[in-house]
Amino acid sequence: MHSSPSATPRQELPVEIVSDEEMAFIDAALAAAAAGGRPLVSSTARRAAAQLSCAAYSAAGGDIEDSPVPRRSLLARFRERRALAVTDITATEWCEKQMEFMLEHGKPERTEAMKAGLERHAQLEQEVVERVEVTIRSEEELWTVKFMNFIMGTNQLMFEGITREIPVIGVVEGSWMIGIIDEIRMPIDGISLQPILVDTKTRVRPTIPSEAQKRNGRLQLMCYKYLWDNLIAEKFPAENFFSYFDLDPNYLLSDDVRQYISSLGFNAKETAVLQKSRKYL
Repeated sequence: MHSSPSATPRQELPVEIVSDEEMAFIDAALAAAAAGGRPLVSSTARRAAAQLSCAAYSAAGGDIEDSPVPRRSLLARFRERRALAVTDITATEWCEKQMEFMLEHGKPERTEAMKAGLERHAQLEQEVVERVEVTIRSEEELWTVKFMNFIMGTNQLMFEGITREIPVIGVVEGSWMIGIIDEIRMPIDGISLQPILVDTKTRVRPTIPSEAQKRNGRLQLMCYKYLWDNLIAEKFPAENFFSYFDLDPNYLLSDDVRQYISSLGFNAKETAVLQKSRKYL
């Protein structure tokens, strides 16, 4: 007699829908790979080539100190003297190779879904924040406006209970990191003083985000929370900031920027506005 094997239950594989934005990244990566593609070589041929290369190097009398310098990391190549963005972290967590292709070959063109998401964020910002055009002529002025936006956003949160599109910056594990929080609001119960951080996500399809997308969103909010907590609880490392970004704390701001600062209710007559702004952080 022969016993027939019992039927093994079929396992349901999780299905994850790829958004148009992610497909654009993948298409760009494939196009870049095709443009610079090389013929495939078997592993045996690669090992043989490596042995020949080593033999030729030894025959030439080379020393280990004369070996080629290793290629610089992506962090050193693309974020040197610049701050890491929170989205750099979340994009890398989502797909390291996709992030690498974006750094190497640039961002893909915006899809209609991406444009719709940007428009939605702009609509939400306009509900609570009035945008003002300011002419920026230097990195010092750019950072001055960012700091003033943070100060005004924090004041708005304290007095109105909500603010949106507020910039944050801080040092995480020795690296400077920046981000823009979509929304911070105070609890409506009037008891808790712990602010609530909100990140708005738009979707192409009316479906619930996958677990991977939820995890990525939680990581983004955790980074924002870390930066926010450090900004309001610790002394801002101003000297490190000026040195790392190569900024002049005594830079003379233009009339446009000083007028903008004055319109917010701050004294902008002094030249060292960046230096002065430290006491508000």
